[in-house]
Amino acid sequence: MNSLLERAAAGDVRAVGRLITLVEAESSDTKDIMKSVYPMTGRAHVIGITGSPGAGKSSFVNRLIARFRSEGKKVGVIAIDPSSPFTGGAILGDRLRMQDHAVEEGVFIRSMGSRGNLGGVSRSTHEGALILDACGYDVVIIETVGVGQSEVDIVKIADTVCLVLTPGMGDDVQIMKAGIMEIADIFVVNKADREGADKVAADVQVMLKMLAEREWIPPVLLVSSQKNTGVEEVVEKINGHSEYLSHSEEGKRRRWSQLEMEVEAVLRGEISSIAEKVWKERRTDELMEGLSARKHDPYTLSGEILQKILK
Repeated sequence: MNSLLERAAAGDVRAVGRLITLVEAESSDTKDIMKSVYPMTGRAHVIGITGSPGAGKSSFVNRLIARFRSEGKKVGVIAIDPSSPFTGGAILGDRLRMQDHAVEEGVFIRSMGSRGNLGGVSRSTHEGALILDACGYDVVIIETVGVGQSEVDIVKIADTVCLVLTPGMGDDVQIMKAGIMEIADIFVVNKADREGADKVAADVQVMLKMLAEREWIPPVLLVSSQKNTGVEEVVEKINGHSEYLSHSEEGKRRRWSQLEMEVEAVLRGEISSIAEKVWKERRTDELMEGLSARKHDPYTLSGEILQKILK
């Protein structure tokens, strides 16, 4: 394990991939891996790219990679694809739209299945981002699965959140959903060469004026990933937001909030694992028959399991 960690820190992409695989699979080495990499984290700028399916997030990320590479930055990408609720498998097709950079030096692209997490932001997603951070990637981009309102989860781990909207897809309604407006640091109206892009941008501006005043006012930018226009302006705003966070009270509050949620996520995982083990030991056919006949109830049973855990 020490050898694997050393090779990953030295830039061996195979070793980086192996570490993420071990963490994603929740192997017995996960805790040791994360304990080792955590002191080396906190340097990368984590960017969340979220929005509705079909908004062109992957194509937009492909353009972002090229722009950040032109600045000499190492870029890591975690692309979340929806997992089947029946088989647990995922097509992992988002990375196919990033093939321009798939084997490029200084770029690491990894697909992950959502595994039932509606916003695509699972504990392993966060841990994967931390590994990339520890391995020297300056920018870590997380592209969420994009399923509607649940993409607000990305704010838990991203420093800068870009909400990608498109004309002709009902995004004038999408932007009014609770939580969506509050999480976005930058609004990107993609496919700006289409009719209606200006209207989407104008609608966003109107909605922003209705919200409480913020020190950082989210910019609304028109982009065409296909024609590669507007991307440079987005990167300038991302870099500007990174600078703002590093010198503002809001940035400090945001970092502390993320750290709190990080500890809580680990606690929930640990408690859930212990509770599942105790439940499996307690579960019998007789007990299940009692539940079925309503002689027992899940609330009392759960309380008894919790008391056993806390002893």
